[in-house]
Amino acid sequence: MTHCFHPTVLREYDIRGIVGETLGPDDARAIGRGFATLLRRAGGTKVAVGYDGRVSSVMLEAALVAGLLESGVDVVRVGMGPTPMLYYAEASAEDVDGGIQITGSHNPVNYNGFKLVFQGSPFFGADILELGRMAERGDWLDGPIAGVDGKAEHREVLTAYIDRLVEGLAGVCHDWLSALRIGWDAGNGAAGPALELLVAKLPGEHHLLFTEVDGNFPNHHPDPTEEKNLADLKALVAEKKLDFGVAFDGDGDRIGAVDGAGRVIWGDQLLMIYAEDLLRMVPGATIIADVKASRALFEKVSSLGGQPLMWKTGHSLIKSKMKETGAPLAGEMSGHVFFAHEYYGFDDALYAAIRLIAASARLGKSVTQLRGEMPPLVNTPELRFQVDESRKFAVVDEVKARLSGSGADVDDTDGVRVSTADGWWLLRASNTQDVLVARAESSDQAGLDRLLAQIDAQLAASGLERGEQAGH
Repeated sequence: MTHCFHPTVLREYDIRGIVGETLGPDDARAIGRGFATLLRRAGGTKVAVGYDGRVSSVMLEAALVAGLLESGVDVVRVGMGPTPMLYYAEASAEDVDGGIQITGSHNPVNYNGFKLVFQGSPFFGADILELGRMAERGDWLDGPIAGVDGKAEHREVLTAYIDRLVEGLAGVCHDWLSALRIGWDAGNGAAGPALELLVAKLPGEHHLLFTEVDGNFPNHHPDPTEEKNLADLKALVAEKKLDFGVAFDGDGDRIGAVDGAGRVIWGDQLLMIYAEDLLRMVPGATIIADVKASRALFEKVSSLGGQPLMWKTGHSLIKSKMKETGAPLAGEMSGHVFFAHEYYGFDDALYAAIRLIAASARLGKSVTQLRGEMPPLVNTPELRFQVDESRKFAVVDEVKARLSGSGADVDDTDGVRVSTADGWWLLRASNTQDVLVARAESSDQAGLDRLLAQIDAQLAASGLERGEQAGH
């Protein structure tokens, strides 16, 4: 038996498609068969499986588990919960060799997908493409003994996961914690039930929004990197005069936040707070951020005696770089935050929220004060615009070639990031869509306008213009 995936489904960082159009139960079963085969060939025997609150997730979970069992691995079913709960189940259990979460993350309601962990490491890029090649060949193992499939068990991990999150506040001043008043917005995503259990164990006063899991997301879309999705949280913080607020994406691996004045604390700004706290405990540590992060973050890490490292965008790429360098902390503009310091190194927005509380207490400053101390910079949102798939990487190479002889200060870690007296600008190709991504940051609007003019000039030289904004 063989299987062919729709060409858009196997992505750089995960597997994702439109349910009923490009993704269905046959795909899930094929993913299970391929993943189980690779795991057995590497000596593994057991996979943890979880799923988010989307309407299609239960169907896909059943098909995935069937495929895993047919190819002879045992399955630990941890049920519905946030993606980091699945990561925790894989990382904390000695008998588990891999993990798969069924999740559409922050994508539209009709999408779903899979995030995978293989023997403690991210499974992405060439690994995901290999699942496609194996399916086309039917290169799948059957049960280890003819006709004998793997065994499935249900395992309750939510309670242990919540207890592990609470450990992030160990040793933090209880009086400080007891005085805190915090707002939380689960966005009807998979983190809701876990959040309810978590805040019940925390000191202080907590106000919760939209913790009921609903895959139709009736209140707002669960993507905290878009400011419009933080409107309900801002209103809650203002109405109740709370210290700050935290929001999660659909599967709980990305964090968003607002301070007591209603200002958004973006991903790189959260990382500045985490870095200030962490570098007191781990002097000189390497801290990783993606190429879209503010110059202010890298300068902050340096000023605190840390080693800033700019790396490629993508949660799997960042996790891999953390393992390579031994960095205790990393983060992305998208709200993925990774703590290897006193944790497992995977992106967990619930744990990141705990570490924000702990950082505020240890630094002796409110989250609003920490946000207010940051330099006032002017930046663009992530500018995304359509470009033909065959051209997107070529355009970046053309820009790089033109700049190479100009004396410009260029970092080509991931695309082209150009630093000037006005600030910096970035142009990179998306790994997952036929899109170019641009961003710029300056100390004032006039500087930002000059940077955007440089981007436009480079695009024009390659026969393009920024044009219509593309969606996610």
